[in-house]
Amino acid sequence: MTTSSTVDRAFRAALYAATDDSLDAGASLLAADPASDAELARRGEEFVATAWQRGWQPGDLARIVRRELDDVHVRIAAVLVRAQAPHDRPRGRRWAAQLDELAAAQEPVTDRFSYATAVLELYRLLLRLPTLETLDDLAGPRPTAPRSESRILGRIRALLAKAEATGFPEEAEALSAKAQELMARHSIDEALLAARAPSPDAPGACRIGVEPPYEQAKAVLLDAVATANHCRAVWNEPLGFSTVVGFEADLDVVELLYTSLLVQATTAMTRAEAAQRAGGRRRTKTFRQSFLAAYAHRIGTRLAAVAEDQVSDDLLPVLASREVAVTDRLDRMFPDTTTTRLRGVSDAAGWTEGAQAADRAQMKHRPPLT
Repeated sequence: MTTSSTVDRAFRAALYAATDDSLDAGASLLAADPASDAELARRGEEFVATAWQRGWQPGDLARIVRRELDDVHVRIAAVLVRAQAPHDRPRGRRWAAQLDELAAAQEPVTDRFSYATAVLELYRLLLRLPTLETLDDLAGPRPTAPRSESRILGRIRALLAKAEATGFPEEAEALSAKAQELMARHSIDEALLAARAPSPDAPGACRIGVEPPYEQAKAVLLDAVATANHCRAVWNEPLGFSTVVGFEADLDVVELLYTSLLVQATTAMTRAEAAQRAGGRRRTKTFRQSFLAAYAHRIGTRLAAVAEDQVSDDLLPVLASREVAVTDRLDRMFPDTTTTRLRGVSDAAGWTEGAQAADRAQMKHRPPLT
């Protein structure tokens, strides 16, 4: 029996049926034939390449595997992605960063049957991945030279890291405010450079995970951050991510700020719950959902005010033209979108605490850039 036929028989038994018996049968075939391992890995790389053709990216794949399966499957997937990368076509800066974020994983050490079972479970998931919107082919020619992180982005990253690490709320709020000021200035500086010396850059897109629990409120927070930074966000609830469309410099700061604000919101919520418990009140899931919804709403209002304060009248045409380009890209990617109502926001104490936590994050105003 050839190694290829062993793999084919295992796939016929396991990949197209959903029962444990069929999975066990396929895993038994693979476990009994060590010579099939190389062919099994080659088929896995083919599944990965097919996922890329369907619009998935390394970060998306890692996220869905982590969400649907277990850590052992994430490690196997990381090995496959890294093995397939040398055979792939050149990709962009964000793609390379996602590859770098995949740990240099080793295949888990376990018995052959358990390993074969995990591989088949992973392949079953990869086989059934839906097609996603393409992120890198709609915007026309893209720069091929790698873009190094600017000095100001380094400063923003450092400020947000300090805001997340400090145990003093007032310091965290001041650091976050300063970071958003720098973000607004960075975005406008990029727009001015593009207006004075047009570049081949067109709006791009990235996907950012929006994970349970309280994913609706988190999606609202991400939308608020995206809007304040001249981007647009579309939430995919079933797959647990939002696609953010915008110019590259703006996408960078959206990722940074959303991640930081989510960490700080969770910290503030935990602190508010502790205070409520100390007062004899038991907090619930509804409290947390209401807290995060209010936090997202108020943060959106304040971020928008900071962003508006950076803009003088002569900059409006520049930013308007970029907004048109972002909207055009969004409409081409998502010709049909729907709105949804935020559910579970019914705890008055949670809403009040969340709004107050966001209100404390005062944004220092600076003179408009001209």
